[in-house]
Amino acid sequence: MTNQFDLTDDQREIQDLARKFTADRITPHAAEWDEKHIFPKDVIKAAAELGFAAIYVSEEAGGINLGRLESAIIMEAMAYGCPATSAFISIHNMASWMIDRFGSQTVKDKYLPDLVTMERMASYCLTEPSSGSDAAALKTKAVRGTDAAGDHYVVTGTKQFISGAGENEVYVTMVRTGEEGPKGISCMVIEKDMPGVSFGANERKLGWHAQPTRQVIFDSVRVPVENLVGGEGEGFRIAMMGLDGGRLNIGACSLGGAQRCLDEAIQYTKDRKQFGTAIADFQNTQFTLADMATELEAARALLYMAAAKVTANAPDKTRFAAMAKRLATDTGSSVVDRALQLHGGYGYLQDYPIERFWRDLRVHSILEGTNQVMRMIVGRELTRQ
Repeated sequence: MTNQFDLTDDQREIQDLARKFTADRITPHAAEWDEKHIFPKDVIKAAAELGFAAIYVSEEAGGINLGRLESAIIMEAMAYGCPATSAFISIHNMASWMIDRFGSQTVKDKYLPDLVTMERMASYCLTEPSSGSDAAALKTKAVRGTDAAGDHYVVTGTKQFISGAGENEVYVTMVRTGEEGPKGISCMVIEKDMPGVSFGANERKLGWHAQPTRQVIFDSVRVPVENLVGGEGEGFRIAMMGLDGGRLNIGACSLGGAQRCLDEAIQYTKDRKQFGTAIADFQNTQFTLADMATELEAARALLYMAAAKVTANAPDKTRFAAMAKRLATDTGSSVVDRALQLHGGYGYLQDYPIERFWRDLRVHSILEGTNQVMRMIVGRELTRQ
């Protein structure tokens, strides 16, 4: 009975590999990346050498073709060192998967070889200045035309809060090719160097300092029709399917960051003495640590189950992905907040890692669908039955 709740030997090997990579290449440098706003492209590309840039891309396209649970395990392990870096790699994976899963052979051959190795990096462009949670209201427009250069779309509009914008070379973008609402949305690949593509200033954020975030601006950008991913009108469905996996990964990033802070809090309370004794010996401290560990394990169990459902394409996969994302990100932030409290004034200092995780994890309950939208998804499904 217990075996079904354990990772397999292969999954543990993947976890060990990701943990070793994190310990060697991420954890020792993450504080500096945060403080100096360094985007560690060399380390991110090193992750690609382990297959972590194409986790669920097919083997035919050069990926390692793993499931969503394996992906969550990898993201959780890397977020133990730096949630911002792990989340960036997750977004690249989502964009690459969309091309592999829904793209024509032409668009796959054009982009996947470089995305698998991270010779080129990818962003996912859905959110706009006036459409966040109401993603189906997006206004970026793609008008089809033909001239001597061939069939193309002319794309005009602006995308907001795009991770990797200005640095990445490839932008998997949701655009409006038809009617208002979700049925008029299509997905296409736009390149950084296409004439008319520009970027806003790097956003000044509370956290996620180790990756750039900018607007992506399209000013009459000519995009070949062959860059369409899926058919016209299929973009919203593709975007939502991508977000099932993205929500699992961002939840896993919260788990990894929270586990790091729990481990730091345990060690700190054992070392820190007040009133002549280690504060870990106080019953209040032990109760706090016990609650943190219990809630973290519960969130992890739900997220792993949801990941298995998304891999199996279970009929309730979207509901479980939403439940898991909501619980893991809320729990992660709560655990980190209590870890900071256990550190007292020292937890507020940049000399300790807790405040960085507190800042980095805060955005996880907003992106990939706010946690309020996650409740809407779950509630609607429950009342529809």
